[in-house]
Amino acid sequence: MDDIATTIIMKFKKTTIRINHQASSTGGSHQASTSRGTTTLPPLPLLYYPPLIPVDESDPPENRPTHSPTIRPPRRRTSTGTPPPGKLITFPPPYPWAGDRSCIVHTLTHLYSQNIFIISGDARCKKCEQAYKIEYNLEEKYREVFNFIAENIENMNDRAPRIWMSPALLNCGHYNERNSLKPVISEKKKSINWLFLFLGQMLGCCTLDQLRYYCKHSNIHRTGAKDRLVFYTYMDLCNQLQPNGPLGGN
Repeated sequence: MDDIATTIIMKFKKTTIRINHQASSTGGSHQASTSRGTTTLPPLPLLYYPPLIPVDESDPPENRPTHSPTIRPPRRRTSTGTPPPGKLITFPPPYPWAGDRSCIVHTLTHLYSQNIFIISGDARCKKCEQAYKIEYNLEEKYREVFNFIAENIENMNDRAPRIWMSPALLNCGHYNERNSLKPVISEKKKSINWLFLFLGQMLGCCTLDQLRYYCKHSNIHRTGAKDRLVFYTYMDLCNQLQPNGPLGGN
């Protein structure tokens, strides 16, 4: 997988911490520097996805492949039942990128049409309890997750790999604690910031009960082991973001 440079901006009071995350299939290295003041992000271009397989530009569009033959869609296990009629509950979206129902996120097309390019969430140091606000570049982080899935799905066997089950956490800049910034996950399940956890590849930090909640509201079989539920959650969120993509329609 090509190296992807991702910039995450964490703000606490008046200190801006910029972390360069060099992504790889086995994790990454983190380098931090601090500066006073705030940082203004440049406007991001609309997301462009390069083809997953070579395309001959001389071929007419109808003859070009639309799906990568190297990606096997996961065996999505649906629940045995569907929600009873009249039981659909809506509520004000907890985040601009979330829908008005549990475990729903908007598509990439919708997010970019609304000029939503940054996804944020809260984290806290496990050692010193320092609180941080983390901001992810939607385009770069989604591409990172998607490329990881594309390269490794054949070996996953419908189970989350170790890097998803035990995510590499960011470092705390307060006392230079390594691998210590754990995402703050809402106790109210309908307010869990699923897209933030997906982009940070931190869904493995969820409890089994929280993952079962997601699967229940996404009509996914939810009685498997945790590594299966983590895998299904990643796949479903990928489908929600890009319904017509190589992993969509499952």
